[in-house]
Amino acid sequence: MRKDVERRHSQPGERGLQSYAAVLEAEGLLREGSEENPAVKSLTFDTRDVGEKALFFCKGAHFKEEYLKEAEEKGAVGYVAEERHGSRLPCLLVSDVRKAMSVLAPFHYGYPQEELAVVGITGTKGKSTVAYYLKAILDKAYPKECAILSSVDNYDGVIREESHLTTPEALTLFRHLANAADEGIPALVMEVSSQALKYGRVEGLIFDAACFHNIGSDHISPIEHPDFEDYFSSKLKILDACRVACINTDAELAEKVLERAKRNRCRIVRYGKGKGNEVTVSGGEKREGRIFFRVRTPRYEREMSLAMPGLFNVSNAAAAIALAEVLEVPEEAVAEGLREARVKGRMEVFPAEDGRTVAIVDYAHNRMSFEALHRSVREEYPGKKLIFVFGSAGGKAYSRRRDLGDAAGELADFTVITEEDSGEEPFEKIARDLGERIAAKGGKYTVIEDRGEAIRKAIFGGEEDKVVLVLGKGRETRQKRGTEYVPVPSDVDYVKEAIEEYSRRKAHV
Repeated sequence: MRKDVERRHSQPGERGLQSYAAVLEAEGLLREGSEENPAVKSLTFDTRDVGEKALFFCKGAHFKEEYLKEAEEKGAVGYVAEERHGSRLPCLLVSDVRKAMSVLAPFHYGYPQEELAVVGITGTKGKSTVAYYLKAILDKAYPKECAILSSVDNYDGVIREESHLTTPEALTLFRHLANAADEGIPALVMEVSSQALKYGRVEGLIFDAACFHNIGSDHISPIEHPDFEDYFSSKLKILDACRVACINTDAELAEKVLERAKRNRCRIVRYGKGKGNEVTVSGGEKREGRIFFRVRTPRYEREMSLAMPGLFNVSNAAAAIALAEVLEVPEEAVAEGLREARVKGRMEVFPAEDGRTVAIVDYAHNRMSFEALHRSVREEYPGKKLIFVFGSAGGKAYSRRRDLGDAAGELADFTVITEEDSGEEPFEKIARDLGERIAAKGGKYTVIEDRGEAIRKAIFGGEEDKVVLVLGKGRETRQKRGTEYVPVPSDVDYVKEAIEEYSRRKAHV
């Protein structure tokens, strides 16, 4: 469904600094310009990416003047900032540097969003799975692989990389869009976080289709969202910038979400299990190692199946089907894509050879995800003990930490608390906070900071008939310690090694 327009240029050309100032002035963001007009070749806020003729953006709470000095030494020709810094470079002084980024990025890259279908997905849980389900569908429908920006990884036809931010900053986002447009990719699917919506990272986009999947309490902290109302209102902003809104009518606060979409005069496609939806799913049973369910849309009615385990994935499939309806994807491409879809780090199952111990790796990192996973595992593995292995990020999401501790205390037979991007907050404090909540709910736990050892202890310790849920990190290969990101094995690597050793030992008993 590539938009029928010609690419304005294959790569950003060189424009004078004055042209960027004119764009900012037209948007009411420019406080003071510069008489100088050096040629600009690239935009960046990261000193590691500064090259010759770069325009450097001074943004973020951690910005230091030494970063600007380094950018100048590497070839920057100007900078954009909310206040002047000690640099000889010409400055574009703006009222809001983040908004300046979201305005200048599409201008710099030639408005690539006009040349491909852009789909945005937001929600407290399931965003990644919906995104990858839709990508699998579009990969069957289109001759070129669909582009994706997610919390798992990114692909734009040029760059394929592990993701370290759910939704990139505007400068990076529009570079991905430009790459996809240049490569002739017809669609880009992206997760849209509440932080991206709150701070304007996607402000320059109008989504061809936007999905509001669900809402729960998460990301509440002084540096994210001060309360649920701020979190919810940030999520709703995706409906202010979309042509078609796909809305889950089974979700909490669905009526308020529908009201916002109607107020914005979006075309609305409702999905879920209830009556009156444009896309309705029903059933959901495990047969032959797959999840089967029925779906009805305005164009067809049939049974479909999912390769990924987890009965809760029927809801994620419904969201992908609704988005595929908007994009007018053929029925068979929808069915075939869902039948083969997999998400790295989501519900990856690793059974020991004797079948008595099973380890599952999943990115679940909030109470909604924990509860959905718990329901599915209890149904699919009746009678087995349930062990949780997880931690919580440092310096943010304090409500999540409380909720995860409560959920583990209520749902798990035993919990191993471990490292999970502690950052600048002491791990001991995070573990103490989680442990207190688990104990208050009557749960049992231990603390092992080393994540590999924590996973190994959960697999080898206790009873043999158990499911070990390793949660939060999936296939990520970094841990945030202090202000640095340190390379580490992924949870999948840790689990594979431990399960293989466990099976070898049991075979020799």
